[in-house]
Amino acid sequence: MNSLRDWARRLKRDVVMIWFARRHPDTPLMAKVLCIVAVLYALSPIDLVPDFIPVLGYLDDVLLLPALIWLVIRLLPPGVVQECREQAQKWMETQGAKPKSRLGAVIIVAIWILVGYLCWRWLAP
Repeated sequence: MNSLRDWARRLKRDVVMIWFARRHPDTPLMAKVLCIVAVLYALSPIDLVPDFIPVLGYLDDVLLLPALIWLVIRLLPPGVVQECREQAQKWMETQGAKPKSRLGAVIIVAIWILVGYLCWRWLAP
């Protein structure tokens, strides 16, 4: 059980690390773009797939987010990862929680509205 808790703590720290890495001057452009996507998704108070949907609701939290974080970390230079992890650790110790992304929530809501509209257009006579 401790290993699962440790994994969750590292995941939270890495989300904050990516939050710092997106503004680091040594971060490559493609990594910055993925950092922004990961941060908006991870820090959004609204999930892309709501948790009340059986199985799928938690799959995005368990598979999609860790895979996105893994990809971003692979694209970042090791020095940036180390420096931003230290920054994230200090931030987590002083703030106690990860930040929230209102823009991420707005984008998720916009995606749901678009999906709803497309379904309506498809089903409308």
